[in-house]
Amino acid sequence: MKIKADTGRCIGAGMCVLTLPQVFDQSEDDGTVVVLDAEPSSDLAPAVNRAVQLCPSGALSVEE
Repeated sequence: MKIKADTGRCIGAGMCVLTLPQVFDQSEDDGTVVVLDAEPSSDLAPAVNRAVQLCPSGALSVEE
């Protein structure tokens, strides 16, 4: 699993950070997503997929 984030599309809602703070953070400059762990362990897959689904701008995606 590899997480992709489109910071140009991100609106800084922070749903990803609220869902999985060990994988996502927000930039102090503009609030856009920062991926802390682009290839998290497989046990985090359900939470990563949930964070992707909750993203209101569609800025997150996952490659298997």
